[in-house]
Amino acid sequence: MPSLASELATWAADLDPTAEDLALADRALVDTVAVAVAARAEPVVGRALGVSEAARWATAAHVLDFDDLHMESTTHISTVCVPAVLATGGGARAYLAGAGVMARIGRALGWAHYSAGWHATTTAGAPAAAVSAGVALGLDAERLATAMALAVPAAGGVQRAFGTDAKSLQVGFAADAGVRAARLAAAGATADPRALDGWLELAGGDPSSLDMGGPAVPGGLAIKVFPCCYALQRPISALSALRAGGVDPAEVRRIVVRTPKGTVTPLSHHRPVTGLQAKFSMEYAAATALLDDYAGFWSFTDEAVQRPAAQRLVELVQIELGDGGDWLLAGEFDAEVHVGDEVLRASQQFPPGSPQRPPTHEELLRKVRECLAGSGLEPESIEWSTAGQLLRDHV
Repeated sequence: MPSLASELATWAADLDPTAEDLALADRALVDTVAVAVAARAEPVVGRALGVSEAARWATAAHVLDFDDLHMESTTHISTVCVPAVLATGGGARAYLAGAGVMARIGRALGWAHYSAGWHATTTAGAPAAAVSAGVALGLDAERLATAMALAVPAAGGVQRAFGTDAKSLQVGFAADAGVRAARLAAAGATADPRALDGWLELAGGDPSSLDMGGPAVPGGLAIKVFPCCYALQRPISALSALRAGGVDPAEVRRIVVRTPKGTVTPLSHHRPVTGLQAKFSMEYAAATALLDDYAGFWSFTDEAVQRPAAQRLVELVQIELGDGGDWLLAGEFDAEVHVGDEVLRASQQFPPGSPQRPPTHEELLRKVRECLAGSGLEPESIEWSTAGQLLRDHV
């Protein structure tokens, strides 16, 4: 039987993208670069000056939690694969090769891996970045398999990092590890491709579930509308509809939210005091949705989180968890907002930007323009041939 790495490497080396695949790659590039530019003033980006280009760019693309998500694997594919490609001079095909490998490894790891506390973006990301960088460097299938094996020692990362600089930095480490592994393989370094099989089983994955069929990135990618954990996209979207209906936050006396247990797996901060913590807080999601016309960048600053009005609403949130949930959009999110003697209700399963409700071109363009504000860049300037230099100039 061929090794898992060999099978994935053969698929990546032979990949012939469709028009739909290439459209996804171009959208991922623009979205990822724009989000990275938006993070250029974030403290962690300044602290990452001593790391490689791929690591710094991936850190910037992830720190705002505004990057895209592959729902079926719970991985932020583009924040790892786009920097790895750009750091090695590659284009759309190299991105799709790594993205497809990351989606398939992530699906083989499964929800149990994520719910156990692993950060699947970093565990699946290191070998995927090796493929993106390897294809960009022109490696054949044998060398791509070696590169994935060489990336295995860096295929780690845990959710305990969420709400701290370590979350975005460990994504940067994964991108850097993949580039390093690809360059080592190109230089002739050796490794046993079956290291990937052994690692996958140790991490709780199922190698037999590997499916090489379908588009390059099976299931597509979700584009975030709000700059926070994907588990908060539908709570904010659902509750924002109540604010739009005229709810006065000062009159709210109780907020009850109901959702399957699995959908809150990454939400570890119940009384956030910083913007980073708030990105992983169901309680703050309810507060910002009811307080702010749009839960954008400012809503996830320390200043916004520490508002007395926000802290009051945080204390009013009661979370009731139902059984099950094997992905972040399982079941439905339901909410009750008690205002005086009135109880207002909201519910949602698929938020805007999800594969089931993909963003329109206009919605994506609006997000990108907001991300690029003050940079002097226009969305049209972000192409595979120019994006690497744009990041060198701005991030």
